[in-house]
Amino acid sequence: MKEFFIGLLLGVVLTLATVWYFAVGRNRADVRRAQDVTAVKLTQTAVAVDAKLTAWHLTTPEIKADLASTGKVIRRNACDFGGAAAHTASDATITTKIKAKLIAERSLSAWNIAVNTTDGRVTLAGTIPEHGLIAKAMALALETDGVRDVTSNLQVRK
Repeated sequence: MKEFFIGLLLGVVLTLATVWYFAVGRNRADVRRAQDVTAVKLTQTAVAVDAKLTAWHLTTPEIKADLASTGKVIRRNACDFGGAAAHTASDATITTKIKAKLIAERSLSAWNIAVNTTDGRVTLAGTIPEHGLIAKAMALALETDGVRDVTSNLQVRK
């Protein structure tokens, strides 16, 4: 019963906030300014992500070419190129961090992607709906502390 009233109260508060926004808030200068700042930041983030994917050679044509020639996609973390040792993060910690990132990313299904880590080398396996999501999954893995390289055995569902 307590949960019902908390849910009801939360619903009322959200409804009132929505009504206020559409009736008053969206016409205020400070709200418009916040929307503009948010839009600029989102654009900058998208550009940064695209630049990273390009630098890691994770564009859709490159992924398709790798899948056609070898059946998998392999990328090495930049810090490993110089011979630097992998971070001391344990394999279980790396796997957990990557799984958490997959769960947080709405376009990827953590249920359909298996993550296996051995000595900082990550293997992704499973199925996804499109080639571009292979890049996203690999980028999430490559950005995780302790990851030396990532091999993708992800397949696109047909």
